Amino acid sequence: MEKTDKTYTKTFIEDIERTLYDIKNKDTSVYKSDSGLTEEIVRDISARKNDPPWMREFRLQSLATYNRLGLPQWGPDISALNMDDIITYVKPDAKMVGSWQEVPADIKDTFERLGIPEAEKKSLAGVGAQYDSEVVYHNIQEDLVKQGVVYTDMESALTEHEAIVKEYFMTLVPPKDHKFAALHGAVWSGGSFVYVPAGVKVDIPLQSYFRLNAAGAGQFEHTLIIVEKGASLHFIEGCSAPKYNVTNLHAGCVELFVKEGARLRYSTIENWSRNMMNLNTKRALVEKDGIIEWVSGSFGSHVSMLYPASVLIGENARAEFTGVTFAGKGQNLDTGATIIHAAPHTQAVINTRTISKAGGAATYRSAVKVTKKAPFAKCSVNCESLMLDNDSRSDTLPVMDIEGADADIGHEAKVGRISEEAVFYLTTRGISEDEARAMIVRGFVEPIAKELPLEYAVEMNNLINIELTGTNG
Repeated sequence: MEKTDKTYTKTFIEDIERTLYDIKNKDTSVYKSDSGLTEEIVRDISARKNDPPWMREFRLQSLATYNRLGLPQWGPDISALNMDDIITYVKPDAKMVGSWQEVPADIKDTFERLGIPEAEKKSLAGVGAQYDSEVVYHNIQEDLVKQGVVYTDMESALTEHEAIVKEYFMTLVPPKDHKFAALHGAVWSGGSFVYVPAGVKVDIPLQSYFRLNAAGAGQFEHTLIIVEKGASLHFIEGCSAPKYNVTNLHAGCVELFVKEGARLRYSTIENWSRNMMNLNTKRALVEKDGIIEWVSGSFGSHVSMLYPASVLIGENARAEFTGVTFAGKGQNLDTGATIIHAAPHTQAVINTRTISKAGGAATYRSAVKVTKKAPFAKCSVNCESLMLDNDSRSDTLPVMDIEGADADIGHEAKVGRISEEAVFYLTTRGISEDEARAMIVRGFVEPIAKELPLEYAVEMNNLINIELTGTNG
Protein backbone atom coordinates (compact mmCIF):
# COMPACT_ATOMS: atom_id res chain seq x y z
CA MET A 1 0.00 0.00 0.00
CA GLU A 2 1.17 3.48 -0.79
CA LYS A 3 0.98 6.53 1.42
CA THR A 4 1.24 9.94 -0.16
CA ASP A 5 1.08 13.63 0.62
CA LYS A 6 1.75 16.66 -1.53
CA THR A 7 5.53 16.35 -1.28
CA TYR A 8 6.53 12.74 -1.56
CA THR A 9 5.63 9.22 -2.56
CA LYS A 10 6.34 6.29 -0.27
CA THR A 11 6.18 2.71 -1.41
CA PHE A 12 5.65 -0.22 0.97
CA ILE A 13 8.15 -3.04 0.48
CA GLU A 14 7.78 -6.42 2.11
CA ASP A 15 10.48 -7.61 4.50
CA ILE A 16 12.93 -10.29 3.45
CA GLU A 17 11.37 -13.71 3.90
CA ARG A 18 13.25 -15.41 6.73
CA THR A 19 10.98 -18.36 7.60
CA LEU A 20 13.62 -20.88 6.56
CA TYR A 21 16.31 -19.29 8.72
CA ASP A 22 14.18 -18.53 11.79
CA ILE A 23 13.28 -22.15 12.54
CA LYS A 24 14.62 -22.88 16.02
CA ASN A 25 15.78 -26.24 17.35
CA LYS A 26 15.25 -27.28 20.95
CA ASP A 27 18.37 -26.49 22.95
CA THR A 28 20.02 -29.88 23.53
CA SER A 29 23.50 -28.53 24.24
CA VAL A 30 25.54 -30.60 26.67
CA TYR A 31 27.47 -27.67 28.12
CA LYS A 32 27.28 -23.87 28.26
CA SER A 33 29.77 -21.52 29.81
CA ASP A 34 28.52 -18.98 32.30
CA SER A 35 27.48 -15.71 30.69
CA GLY A 36 30.03 -12.93 30.77
CA LEU A 37 33.77 -12.90 30.22
CA THR A 38 36.18 -13.79 33.04
CA GLU A 39 39.54 -15.48 33.37
CA GLU A 40 37.79 -18.55 34.80
CA ILE A 41 35.57 -18.83 31.72
CA VAL A 42 38.52 -18.46 29.35
CA ARG A 43 40.54 -21.08 31.26
CA ASP A 44 37.53 -23.41 31.20
CA ILE A 45 37.12 -23.08 27.43
CA SER A 46 40.83 -23.69 26.93
CA ALA A 47 40.73 -26.80 29.12
CA ARG A 48 37.69 -28.21 27.32
CA LYS A 49 39.49 -27.64 24.02
CA ASN A 50 42.65 -29.38 25.26
CA ASP A 51 44.66 -26.36 24.13
CA PRO A 52 48.44 -26.61 24.12
CA PRO A 53 50.02 -24.31 26.72
CA TRP A 54 50.89 -21.59 24.19
CA MET A 55 47.26 -21.31 23.05
CA ARG A 56 46.01 -21.13 26.62
CA GLU A 57 48.43 -18.29 27.26
CA PHE A 58 47.37 -16.62 24.02
CA ARG A 59 43.76 -16.68 25.18
CA LEU A 60 44.63 -15.16 28.56
CA GLN A 61 46.74 -12.41 27.00
CA SER A 62 43.89 -11.67 24.59
CA LEU A 63 41.53 -11.36 27.56
CA ALA A 64 43.87 -8.85 29.17
CA THR A 65 43.96 -6.89 25.91
CA TYR A 66 40.15 -6.99 25.71
CA ASN A 67 39.83 -5.56 29.21
CA ARG A 68 42.29 -2.80 28.35
CA LEU A 69 40.73 -1.65 25.07
CA GLY A 70 37.66 0.54 24.73
CA LEU A 71 34.77 0.26 22.30
CA PRO A 72 35.15 1.82 18.83
CA GLN A 73 34.37 5.53 18.92
CA TRP A 74 32.89 5.52 15.42
CA GLY A 75 30.37 3.48 13.47
CA PRO A 76 26.90 2.28 14.49
CA ASP A 77 25.61 2.23 18.06
CA ILE A 78 26.50 -1.05 19.77
CA SER A 79 25.54 0.01 23.28
CA ALA A 80 22.86 -2.72 23.34
CA LEU A 81 25.65 -5.31 23.55
CA ASN A 82 26.33 -6.30 27.14
CA MET A 83 29.01 -8.97 27.40
CA ASP A 84 27.79 -9.87 30.88
CA ASP A 85 24.73 -11.37 29.16
CA ILE A 86 26.56 -13.27 26.39
CA ILE A 87 27.35 -16.98 26.63
CA THR A 88 30.69 -17.42 24.92
CA TYR A 89 30.76 -21.22 24.57
CA VAL A 90 27.94 -23.64 23.74
CA LYS A 91 28.81 -27.28 23.11
CA PRO A 92 26.15 -29.10 21.06
CA ASP A 93 25.24 -32.73 21.70
CA ALA A 94 27.31 -33.88 18.74
CA LYS A 95 30.81 -34.94 17.79
CA MET A 96 32.53 -33.99 14.54
CA VAL A 97 31.92 -36.71 11.94
CA GLY A 98 32.53 -37.23 8.22
CA SER A 99 29.09 -38.62 7.35
CA TRP A 100 25.81 -36.74 7.44
CA GLN A 101 24.10 -39.91 8.62
CA GLU A 102 26.10 -39.72 11.84
CA VAL A 103 25.07 -36.15 12.62
CA PRO A 104 22.26 -35.95 15.23
CA ALA A 105 18.88 -35.81 13.50
CA ASP A 106 17.81 -32.34 14.64
CA ILE A 107 21.11 -30.77 13.63
CA LYS A 108 21.22 -32.67 10.33
CA ASP A 109 17.67 -31.54 9.55
CA THR A 110 18.70 -27.93 10.06
CA PHE A 111 21.52 -28.17 7.54
CA GLU A 112 19.31 -30.12 5.13
CA ARG A 113 16.74 -27.29 5.21
CA LEU A 114 19.57 -24.89 4.43
CA GLY A 115 20.57 -27.09 1.47
CA ILE A 116 24.14 -27.81 2.59
CA PRO A 117 24.27 -31.60 2.02
CA GLU A 118 22.60 -31.21 -1.38
CA ALA A 119 25.06 -28.49 -2.42
CA GLU A 120 27.93 -30.75 -1.35
CA LYS A 121 26.67 -33.53 -3.63
CA LYS A 122 26.27 -31.22 -6.62
CA SER A 123 29.04 -28.66 -6.60
CA LEU A 124 31.46 -28.74 -3.65
CA ALA A 125 34.79 -30.44 -3.08
CA GLY A 126 34.47 -30.27 0.68
CA VAL A 127 32.10 -29.05 3.38
CA GLY A 128 32.38 -28.02 7.01
CA ALA A 129 29.34 -27.36 9.19
CA GLN A 130 29.47 -25.63 12.56
CA TYR A 131 26.56 -25.62 15.02
CA ASP A 132 26.87 -23.15 17.89
CA SER A 133 30.48 -23.39 19.12
CA GLU A 134 31.58 -26.67 17.53
CA VAL A 135 32.10 -28.11 14.06
CA VAL A 136 29.79 -31.15 13.73
CA TYR A 137 30.61 -32.25 10.18
CA HIS A 138 33.67 -32.07 7.95
CA ASN A 139 34.51 -33.81 4.72
CA ILE A 140 36.82 -33.34 1.71
CA GLN A 141 37.18 -35.22 -1.56
CA GLU A 142 39.88 -37.87 -1.51
CA ASP A 143 41.64 -36.64 -4.66
CA LEU A 144 42.37 -33.30 -2.94
CA VAL A 145 43.77 -35.11 0.09
CA LYS A 146 46.13 -37.02 -2.24
CA GLN A 147 47.36 -33.67 -3.60
CA GLY A 148 48.20 -32.51 -0.09
CA VAL A 149 45.23 -30.19 0.44
CA VAL A 150 44.22 -29.90 4.08
CA TYR A 151 40.67 -28.87 4.95
CA THR A 152 39.59 -29.43 8.52
CA ASP A 153 38.26 -27.71 11.62
CA MET A 154 40.56 -25.42 13.61
CA GLU A 155 40.69 -27.67 16.69
CA SER A 156 41.89 -30.60 14.58
CA ALA A 157 44.38 -28.34 12.83
CA LEU A 158 45.73 -27.20 16.20
CA THR A 159 46.41 -30.85 17.03
CA GLU A 160 47.50 -32.21 13.66
CA HIS A 161 49.22 -29.13 12.17
CA GLU A 162 50.23 -27.24 15.28
CA ALA A 163 53.41 -25.70 13.84
CA ILE A 164 51.54 -24.10 10.94
CA VAL A 165 48.72 -22.84 13.14
CA LYS A 166 51.19 -21.39 15.63
CA GLU A 167 53.08 -19.62 12.83
CA TYR A 168 50.01 -17.90 11.38
CA PHE A 169 47.25 -17.75 14.02
CA MET A 170 46.13 -14.14 14.64
CA THR A 171 49.29 -12.67 13.16
CA LEU A 172 47.31 -10.88 10.46
CA VAL A 173 44.53 -9.85 12.85
CA PRO A 174 46.32 -9.45 16.18
CA PRO A 175 44.22 -9.16 19.35
CA LYS A 176 45.45 -5.61 19.89
CA ASP A 177 43.79 -4.60 16.60
CA HIS A 178 40.50 -3.75 18.31
CA LYS A 179 38.37 -4.84 21.26
CA PHE A 180 36.45 -7.54 19.40
CA ALA A 181 39.59 -9.04 17.87
CA ALA A 182 40.84 -9.40 21.44
CA LEU A 183 37.52 -10.96 22.47
CA HIS A 184 37.87 -13.43 19.62
CA GLY A 185 41.41 -14.32 20.65
CA ALA A 186 40.19 -15.13 24.15
CA VAL A 187 37.14 -17.30 23.38
CA TRP A 188 37.46 -18.48 19.75
CA SER A 189 35.95 -21.87 19.01
CA GLY A 190 35.46 -23.83 15.79
CA GLY A 191 36.06 -22.54 12.31
CA SER A 192 37.99 -23.85 9.31
CA PHE A 193 41.61 -24.49 8.42
CA VAL A 194 42.65 -24.78 4.76
CA TYR A 195 46.12 -25.39 3.39
CA VAL A 196 46.66 -25.60 -0.37
CA PRO A 197 50.18 -26.72 -1.39
CA ALA A 198 52.20 -24.92 -4.05
CA GLY A 199 50.88 -25.35 -7.56
CA VAL A 200 47.67 -27.16 -6.61
CA LYS A 201 44.52 -25.86 -8.29
CA VAL A 202 41.35 -26.60 -6.31
CA ASP A 203 38.86 -26.32 -9.16
CA ILE A 204 35.71 -27.08 -7.13
CA PRO A 205 34.87 -24.80 -4.16
CA LEU A 206 35.15 -25.69 -0.50
CA GLN A 207 32.39 -24.43 1.79
CA SER A 208 31.87 -23.86 5.50
CA TYR A 209 28.50 -23.01 7.01
CA PHE A 210 28.08 -21.51 10.48
CA ARG A 211 24.75 -21.89 12.27
CA LEU A 212 24.07 -20.33 15.67
CA ASN A 213 21.04 -21.87 17.42
CA ALA A 214 21.41 -20.91 21.09
CA ALA A 215 19.70 -17.76 22.39
CA GLY A 216 21.91 -15.15 24.02
CA ALA A 217 25.10 -16.82 22.80
CA GLY A 218 28.10 -15.74 20.79
CA GLN A 219 29.83 -17.48 17.90
CA PHE A 220 33.57 -16.96 17.53
CA GLU A 221 34.77 -19.24 14.74
CA HIS A 222 38.26 -18.76 13.32
CA THR A 223 39.04 -19.31 9.64
CA LEU A 224 42.67 -19.67 8.58
CA ILE A 225 43.49 -20.23 4.90
CA ILE A 226 46.96 -20.52 3.38
CA VAL A 227 47.26 -20.74 -0.41
CA GLU A 228 50.84 -21.45 -1.36
CA LYS A 229 52.80 -20.26 -4.41
CA GLY A 230 50.96 -20.66 -7.70
CA ALA A 231 47.98 -22.45 -6.09
CA SER A 232 44.31 -21.46 -6.33
CA LEU A 233 41.14 -21.91 -4.28
CA HIS A 234 37.52 -20.77 -4.08
CA PHE A 235 36.21 -20.83 -0.51
CA ILE A 236 32.54 -20.20 0.31
CA GLU A 237 31.20 -19.18 3.70
CA GLY A 238 27.58 -19.05 4.80
CA CYS A 239 26.06 -17.92 8.10
CA SER A 240 22.58 -17.79 9.62
CA ALA A 241 20.68 -17.92 12.92
CA PRO A 242 17.06 -17.87 14.13
CA LYS A 243 15.62 -14.74 15.69
CA TYR A 244 15.35 -14.35 19.46
CA ASN A 245 14.29 -11.53 21.75
CA VAL A 246 17.77 -11.31 23.25
CA THR A 247 21.04 -10.12 21.76
CA ASN A 248 23.31 -12.63 20.05
CA LEU A 249 26.88 -11.86 19.05
CA HIS A 250 29.05 -12.91 16.14
CA ALA A 251 32.73 -11.98 16.39
CA GLY A 252 34.50 -14.36 14.05
CA CYS A 253 37.88 -13.85 12.46
CA VAL A 254 39.14 -14.69 8.97
CA GLU A 255 42.84 -14.68 8.07
CA LEU A 256 43.83 -15.34 4.46
CA PHE A 257 47.42 -15.77 3.28
CA VAL A 258 47.83 -15.59 -0.50
CA LYS A 259 51.37 -16.45 -1.53
CA GLU A 260 53.32 -15.52 -4.67
CA GLY A 261 51.27 -16.03 -7.82
CA ALA A 262 48.41 -17.65 -5.88
CA ARG A 263 44.73 -16.86 -6.27
CA LEU A 264 41.94 -17.01 -3.68
CA ARG A 265 38.26 -16.16 -4.05
CA TYR A 266 36.40 -15.82 -0.75
CA SER A 267 32.60 -15.68 -1.10
CA THR A 268 30.28 -14.96 1.82
CA ILE A 269 26.57 -14.57 2.43
CA GLU A 270 25.91 -13.32 5.97
CA ASN A 271 22.23 -13.77 6.77
CA TRP A 272 22.12 -13.40 10.54
CA SER A 273 18.87 -12.78 12.43
CA ARG A 274 17.72 -9.28 13.42
CA ASN A 275 18.89 -9.70 17.04
CA MET A 276 22.51 -10.35 16.02
CA MET A 277 25.44 -8.02 16.55
CA ASN A 278 27.79 -8.92 13.69
CA LEU A 279 31.27 -7.65 14.56
CA ASN A 280 33.39 -9.76 12.26
CA THR A 281 36.99 -9.17 11.15
CA LYS A 282 38.40 -10.41 7.83
CA ARG A 283 41.84 -9.76 6.36
CA ALA A 284 44.02 -11.03 3.53
CA LEU A 285 47.79 -10.73 3.02
CA VAL A 286 48.72 -10.91 -0.66
CA GLU A 287 52.25 -11.50 -1.93
CA LYS A 288 53.86 -10.85 -5.34
CA ASP A 289 51.52 -11.48 -8.30
CA GLY A 290 48.90 -12.88 -5.94
CA ILE A 291 45.18 -12.20 -6.26
CA ILE A 292 42.46 -11.99 -3.61
CA GLU A 293 38.82 -11.73 -4.66
CA TRP A 294 36.15 -10.96 -2.09
CA VAL A 295 32.46 -11.50 -2.88
CA SER A 296 30.30 -10.42 0.04
CA GLY A 297 26.58 -10.27 0.76
CA SER A 298 25.34 -8.74 4.05
CA PHE A 299 21.62 -9.13 4.70
CA GLY A 300 20.96 -10.03 8.30
CA SER A 301 21.83 -8.78 11.80
CA HIS A 302 20.64 -5.83 13.84
CA VAL A 303 24.04 -4.15 13.58
CA SER A 304 26.98 -5.05 11.36
CA MET A 305 30.52 -3.70 11.30
CA LEU A 306 32.32 -5.54 8.51
CA TYR A 307 35.18 -4.24 6.33
CA PRO A 308 37.25 -7.04 4.72
CA ALA A 309 40.82 -5.82 4.30
CA SER A 310 43.40 -6.63 1.64
CA VAL A 311 47.06 -5.93 2.42
CA LEU A 312 49.03 -5.96 -0.84
CA ILE A 313 52.64 -6.52 0.19
CA GLY A 314 54.01 -7.99 -3.04
CA GLU A 315 54.71 -6.34 -6.38
CA ASN A 316 51.78 -6.65 -8.82
CA ALA A 317 49.51 -8.03 -6.10
CA ARG A 318 45.82 -7.47 -6.81
CA ALA A 319 42.59 -7.25 -4.85
CA GLU A 320 38.96 -7.16 -5.96
CA PHE A 321 36.05 -6.56 -3.62
CA THR A 322 32.46 -7.02 -4.76
CA GLY A 323 29.73 -6.52 -2.16
CA VAL A 324 26.02 -5.97 -1.61
CA THR A 325 24.30 -4.86 1.62
CA PHE A 326 20.53 -4.85 2.24
CA ALA A 327 19.32 -2.99 5.35
CA GLY A 328 15.66 -3.25 6.38
CA LYS A 329 13.61 -2.13 9.36
CA GLY A 330 15.63 -1.94 12.58
CA GLN A 331 18.94 -2.66 10.85
CA ASN A 332 22.10 -0.56 10.83
CA LEU A 333 24.57 -2.23 8.50
CA ASP A 334 27.96 -0.54 8.34
CA THR A 335 29.98 -2.36 5.69
CA GLY A 336 32.70 -1.75 3.15
CA ALA A 337 36.31 -2.66 2.42
CA THR A 338 39.91 -1.72 3.19
CA ILE A 339 42.82 -1.78 0.76
CA ILE A 340 46.46 -1.20 1.75
CA HIS A 341 48.91 -0.78 -1.11
CA ALA A 342 52.37 -1.61 0.26
CA ALA A 343 54.31 -2.65 -2.87
CA PRO A 344 54.91 -1.32 -6.41
CA HIS A 345 52.34 -1.73 -9.18
CA THR A 346 49.64 -3.10 -6.89
CA GLN A 347 46.05 -2.85 -8.11
CA ALA A 348 42.62 -2.93 -6.46
CA VAL A 349 38.97 -2.56 -7.41
CA ILE A 350 36.07 -2.02 -4.98
CA ASN A 351 32.56 -2.34 -6.38
CA THR A 352 29.58 -2.23 -3.97
CA ARG A 353 25.81 -1.84 -3.90
CA THR A 354 23.77 -0.93 -0.81
CA ILE A 355 19.99 -1.00 -0.47
CA SER A 356 17.99 0.43 2.44
CA LYS A 357 14.26 0.25 3.14
CA ALA A 358 11.64 0.69 5.88
CA GLY A 359 13.89 2.99 7.91
CA GLY A 360 16.97 0.81 7.62
CA ALA A 361 20.41 2.42 7.57
CA ALA A 362 23.12 1.24 5.17
CA THR A 363 26.57 2.78 5.37
CA TYR A 364 29.40 2.21 2.94
CA ARG A 365 32.72 2.78 4.70
CA SER A 366 36.06 2.24 3.00
CA ALA A 367 39.72 2.96 3.59
CA VAL A 368 42.30 3.04 0.81
CA LYS A 369 45.89 3.61 1.83
CA VAL A 370 48.82 3.93 -0.57
CA THR A 371 52.17 3.82 1.24
CA LYS A 372 55.45 5.26 0.02
CA LYS A 373 56.48 1.68 -0.81
CA ALA A 374 53.78 1.46 -3.48
CA PRO A 375 54.72 3.52 -6.56
CA PHE A 376 52.31 3.27 -9.50
CA ALA A 377 49.53 1.83 -7.36
CA LYS A 378 46.06 1.79 -8.90
CA CYS A 379 42.72 1.65 -7.12
CA SER A 380 39.19 2.17 -8.39
CA VAL A 381 36.27 2.56 -5.96
CA ASN A 382 32.64 2.50 -7.06
CA CYS A 383 29.81 2.50 -4.51
CA GLU A 384 26.14 2.90 -5.37
CA SER A 385 23.27 3.20 -2.90
CA LEU A 386 19.54 2.80 -3.47
CA MET A 387 16.91 3.94 -0.94
CA LEU A 388 13.51 2.35 -1.46
CA ASP A 389 11.47 4.79 0.61
CA ASN A 390 11.64 8.13 2.38
CA ASP A 391 12.33 6.69 5.84
CA SER A 392 15.62 4.98 5.03
CA ARG A 393 19.16 6.24 5.18
CA SER A 394 22.28 5.67 3.13
CA ASP A 395 25.75 7.12 3.78
CA THR A 396 29.00 6.88 1.87
CA LEU A 397 32.14 7.43 3.94
CA PRO A 398 35.31 6.82 1.91
CA VAL A 399 38.76 7.56 3.31
CA MET A 400 41.79 7.80 1.04
CA ASP A 401 45.31 8.22 2.38
CA ILE A 402 47.72 8.65 -0.52
CA GLU A 403 51.42 9.02 0.30
CA GLY A 404 52.77 8.67 -3.26
CA ALA A 405 52.40 11.25 -6.02
CA ASP A 406 52.28 8.68 -8.82
CA ALA A 407 49.26 6.69 -7.63
CA ASP A 408 46.18 6.37 -9.84
CA ILE A 409 43.15 6.47 -7.53
CA GLY A 410 39.52 6.94 -8.51
CA HIS A 411 36.31 7.13 -6.49
CA GLU A 412 32.71 7.28 -7.68
CA ALA A 413 29.63 7.28 -5.48
CA LYS A 414 25.92 7.44 -6.29
CA VAL A 415 23.01 7.70 -3.86
CA GLY A 416 19.43 7.77 -5.08
CA ARG A 417 15.90 6.38 -5.14
CA ILE A 418 14.05 4.32 -7.70
CA SER A 419 13.55 6.51 -10.75
CA GLU A 420 9.88 7.20 -11.39
CA GLU A 421 10.81 7.91 -15.01
CA ALA A 422 12.26 4.41 -15.34
CA VAL A 423 9.15 2.92 -13.74
CA PHE A 424 6.95 4.88 -16.15
CA TYR A 425 8.99 3.76 -19.15
CA LEU A 426 8.66 0.09 -18.17
CA THR A 427 4.92 0.38 -17.55
CA THR A 428 4.49 1.80 -21.05
CA ARG A 429 5.95 -1.48 -22.28
CA GLY A 430 3.18 -3.48 -20.66
CA ILE A 431 5.00 -4.29 -17.37
CA SER A 432 3.11 -3.81 -14.12
CA GLU A 433 4.37 -1.12 -11.75
CA ASP A 434 5.20 -3.66 -9.04
CA GLU A 435 7.23 -5.78 -11.41
CA ALA A 436 8.89 -2.68 -12.89
CA ARG A 437 10.16 -1.64 -9.47
CA ALA A 438 11.29 -5.16 -8.68
CA MET A 439 13.14 -5.33 -12.02
CA ILE A 440 14.98 -2.11 -11.19
CA VAL A 441 16.08 -3.47 -7.82
CA ARG A 442 17.21 -6.78 -9.30
CA GLY A 443 19.09 -4.94 -12.02
CA PHE A 444 20.76 -2.76 -9.40
CA VAL A 445 22.33 -5.78 -7.66
CA GLU A 446 22.91 -7.87 -10.81
CA PRO A 447 26.63 -7.01 -11.08
CA ILE A 448 27.07 -8.49 -7.60
CA ALA A 449 24.73 -11.48 -8.01
CA LYS A 450 26.57 -12.72 -11.08
CA GLU A 451 29.79 -13.02 -9.06
CA LEU A 452 28.27 -15.32 -6.42
CA PRO A 453 28.37 -19.12 -6.59
CA LEU A 454 25.17 -20.46 -8.14
CA GLU A 455 23.47 -21.63 -4.95
CA TYR A 456 24.30 -18.36 -3.18
CA ALA A 457 23.12 -16.27 -6.12
CA VAL A 458 19.80 -18.10 -5.86
CA GLU A 459 19.73 -17.47 -2.10
CA MET A 460 20.48 -13.78 -2.58
CA ASN A 461 17.76 -13.43 -5.21
CA ASN A 462 15.32 -15.10 -2.84
CA LEU A 463 16.35 -12.77 -0.05
CA ILE A 464 15.73 -9.67 -2.14
CA ASN A 465 12.68 -10.97 -3.98
CA ILE A 466 10.78 -8.02 -2.62
CA GLU A 467 7.18 -7.17 -3.45
CA LEU A 468 6.27 -3.63 -4.26
CA THR A 469 2.68 -2.43 -4.22
CA GLY A 470 1.02 0.89 -4.73
CA THR A 471 0.58 3.55 -7.33
CA ASN A 472 2.19 6.87 -8.05
CA GLY A 473 0.80 9.80 -6.12
